[in-house]
Amino acid sequence: MTLLDSDVWAGKLFGDGWTDAGATRPVTEPATGDRLGTVGLATAEDAARAAARAAEAQRGWADLPPARRAAVLRRAGELLTAHAAEAEEWLVREAGSVRAKAAFEVGLAVGEFFECAGLPTHPQGEVLTSEEARWSLARRRPAGVVSVIAPFNFPLLLALRSVAPALALGNAVLLKPDPRTAVSGGVVLARLFEEAGLPPGVLHLLPGDGEVGRAVVEAPQVRVISFTGSTPVGRAIGEQAGRLLKRAHLELGGNNALVVLPGADVGKAASAGAFGSYLHQGQICMTTGRHIVHESLLEEYTAALAAKAAALPVGDPARADVALGPLIDRGQLERVHRIVTESVAAGATLAAGGETDGACYRATVLSGVTTDMPAWREEIFGPVAPVVGFATLEEAARIVDDCEYGLSVGILGDVGTAMKLADRIESGKVHINEQTVGDEPNAPFGGVKASGTGSRFGGARANAEAFTETQWVTIRPDIADYPF
Repeated sequence: MTLLDSDVWAGKLFGDGWTDAGATRPVTEPATGDRLGTVGLATAEDAARAAARAAEAQRGWADLPPARRAAVLRRAGELLTAHAAEAEEWLVREAGSVRAKAAFEVGLAVGEFFECAGLPTHPQGEVLTSEEARWSLARRRPAGVVSVIAPFNFPLLLALRSVAPALALGNAVLLKPDPRTAVSGGVVLARLFEEAGLPPGVLHLLPGDGEVGRAVVEAPQVRVISFTGSTPVGRAIGEQAGRLLKRAHLELGGNNALVVLPGADVGKAASAGAFGSYLHQGQICMTTGRHIVHESLLEEYTAALAAKAAALPVGDPARADVALGPLIDRGQLERVHRIVTESVAAGATLAAGGETDGACYRATVLSGVTTDMPAWREEIFGPVAPVVGFATLEEAARIVDDCEYGLSVGILGDVGTAMKLADRIESGKVHINEQTVGDEPNAPFGGVKASGTGSRFGGARANAEAFTETQWVTIRPDIADYPF
């Protein structure tokens, strides 16, 4: 069986099966510009109809025995395991992933399915004490309809990270993937759940523009919005949701710091720094965007990082064994180069890279950076590693926190010193003797400050808090006496 046969999904939307869309969009390979297929595009009217249908279907889905819902999640995970090569190929061709990154993403997605398959049978509440002669309970109930708006960079995983727990906990889902990765971030999931036996109408696939995004937030049936993407768009969604008294879980950008402490192994530190900055061309919210190195190691570390950057091959990951593939589109390529050139004009030095190569950008290291330069202040979302020095732990903590974002920090070197630094900084995640990029299905994930609204994904507790409502229930043996 071919899971992703385009005859099933080309030019169509998914909800009650596959239906023809009123408009379509070509699926384009960023490395070559080649056309890979055609996806259906939704309209705001499609989203409104899908929300109404999802609300109807959600009731029956939530009423199924927990084991039935769990079985659908497990079966979807088994199907992705069996069809991993197909999913990986779409990540390579459509999202510009190198093959190792594609395999890593699919592996995490399989783990997400199996982790979420346990949610339906987890405890769904607690017994409370009461001053009255009654039982007092707090139980978790499905929120209802959840809208998931997912990005292009890890399209499969970052959509599934919300879709899987929301479905497992008895919700229906409206999924709006980025139109640039609508197959790997949408069609793949729709086909997996379809083949796994998810009832019709419970999951709706709605690729589209900003109008569709607004529609899946505003639909009155939607109670929770889960958005992963840029901070400016996240702010707008948060404001929109707030006016409508809806919960919005926002996993936003990051300009993440890697701190190299005195005495750290420079070779290993440079390897960690290169991985953190250049994995998937730096197009990850957790990418190492700032290298903060003790002054005793600054020159040696910069040279070692530059040597690694210069040795990394770039190109089309579908046709060559490369370390860096293309950026998602021409606009992002031009933005990355603008930030680099503006920083060099302001006084930074190119230690490596700084060049385009077709649709790719070469791994870049900037030395002589000051903290007011664009390459330091902005989330670049490209393979650029600016490096600055520090003298004291207090200075390192100040530099880390002098940033609007607070998603992930890596600290390399002495563990005791790293623990002291970790206690002084604001970050949703801290990785000691690891770089900044890391994710596991059972671990809470999220950031603070402009990186989002906290750890709202991953693990039973965070997922339950994200996608259920708490209901207070009291029970007496007889009708209570009242004074009226």
